Amino acid sequence: MTLQPLDPVNCASLIQPGCSLLQLDGEVLLFGQKGWPKRSCPTGVFGVRLKCGEMKLRPLSFSSDSCYLPPLRCPAVCRLDPYDGLPESYLIHGGRTPNNEISSSLYMLTVDSRGCNRKLTLCCKEKELVGEVPRARYGHTMSMVQSHGKTACVLFGGRSYMPAGERTTETWNSVVDCCPQVFLFDLEFGCSSAHTLPELTDGQSFHLALAREDCVYFIGGHSLTSDCRPPRLFRLRVELLQGSPLLSCETLDTGISISSAIITRTGPAHKYIILGGYQSDSMKRMECTTVIMDENGIHFEHLEPPQWIPDIIHSRTWFGGSAGEGSILLGVPTEGRPSQQDMHYFYQVSFQTEGQGQKDEGTQGCSQESTDYEDSTPLEDSEELYFGREPHELEDSDEERDTYNEEDEEDESQTGYWIKCCLGCQVDHNTWEPYYSTELHRPAMIFCSRGEEGHWVHAQCMELSETLLVRLSQGSKKYFCLDHGGLPYQEMTPPRQIMPLKRTPMKVKDRKTPPTIKMSPAKKSFFRRLFE
Repeated sequence: MTLQPLDPVNCASLIQPGCSLLQLDGEVLLFGQKGWPKRSCPTGVFGVRLKCGEMKLRPLSFSSDSCYLPPLRCPAVCRLDPYDGLPESYLIHGGRTPNNEISSSLYMLTVDSRGCNRKLTLCCKEKELVGEVPRARYGHTMSMVQSHGKTACVLFGGRSYMPAGERTTETWNSVVDCCPQVFLFDLEFGCSSAHTLPELTDGQSFHLALAREDCVYFIGGHSLTSDCRPPRLFRLRVELLQGSPLLSCETLDTGISISSAIITRTGPAHKYIILGGYQSDSMKRMECTTVIMDENGIHFEHLEPPQWIPDIIHSRTWFGGSAGEGSILLGVPTEGRPSQQDMHYFYQVSFQTEGQGQKDEGTQGCSQESTDYEDSTPLEDSEELYFGREPHELEDSDEERDTYNEEDEEDESQTGYWIKCCLGCQVDHNTWEPYYSTELHRPAMIFCSRGEEGHWVHAQCMELSETLLVRLSQGSKKYFCLDHGGLPYQEMTPPRQIMPLKRTPMKVKDRKTPPTIKMSPAKKSFFRRLFE
């Protein structure tokens, strides 16, 4: 168990309380923040990379048929493992926008494709619900249950604004606990049903929900009615029978007094670790708890917490999320220190053993990127290019290093490079060494314009000298590779002659000149002595 401080590389202001961390297709995604200005990421979905004590974000794009996904904070997020031929995905319901608008929509987030530079493209679809639809809320939970060969989604808890008929000018933005009803979603047909159970008498929010097969466990939570965090633990059993489902609830005595906690999975089995959260409004929960679910029920075991540093101990609030199995991203405010430009400190809490940490050291970047190339200075446009080929045409590719930089707002290009240019290419990315001094960490590419679409080849395969390579990259020439014969390049396309415009001054009609007074030298001398 380790606690490692993270250095956010120009992205600390983008991570705020209420964000969600998702694990999709082997990557960690940050969701719930506003996008970068002048960037193609208005919804605020970023890929998170944790490596060598640094945290970097890169924006992720959406497919053309995706719907708009607002930046929701404190939504209910539920992971759907692949089943019945469907890919892994996430369900996102409700949440609060930065403009204090509460959503009631249900979205499904899946992976659309990966580019040749391994950049993830997402697809977001809004799912319509019919029947007893839950009202807009935030701070609630969603879980997936399986029973009798069927699958359903369970929604419970949350907060919302007061009903429209009860809101006044003074209580317009006041929130209340939602009714303690359990909602079941049939994702195949979009049907929603509400169920009232006698054991669930008070509303609760910011609780934890863990599911195993047909059971969902609700742990802790905060109630606005009593303004407390009682050590509650409910076990909800859902039987998806033919016709109408059957729900039963049981109150257990081994609950935990906690709210807004962070939970991470530590393996393929139903084993989790709870960290963070609050025991009261002015007291954080500094302990860690291991949760194990089996056929006999749920079990809690005390886990030794990491060595907290003073900044974490004395902070009033903290937030974060799961950054993969056994890893947690933790954020702590700087508490108004004027010397600190960033609003939050960030730490990575790892619960992996020493052997697992060494094994996963190269892949702890929370990404499926290649680790053969370290970060380097950006290459020139002639050396760093992006091509829309299929992923199977590449053997490896470097990730797009698209980190936030306020001085580089207009750089919206996607970049990448080829490893193999043709079947006869001799450049091996495993044993490749720079052939030219200008290549740095990537082979230089030359575009052959033969044909309608053309193709790309390595400059090394064209047997070009470095002087000629530099000259080709600076002009606007059309190139031919050696396979197509002829000279390596054609003459430069003559620039377009633009005739300068003649600007004639505009004549002003009836222009009045200032009046002049004619005086003799004697009068001028008299007035000069008079005013002196």
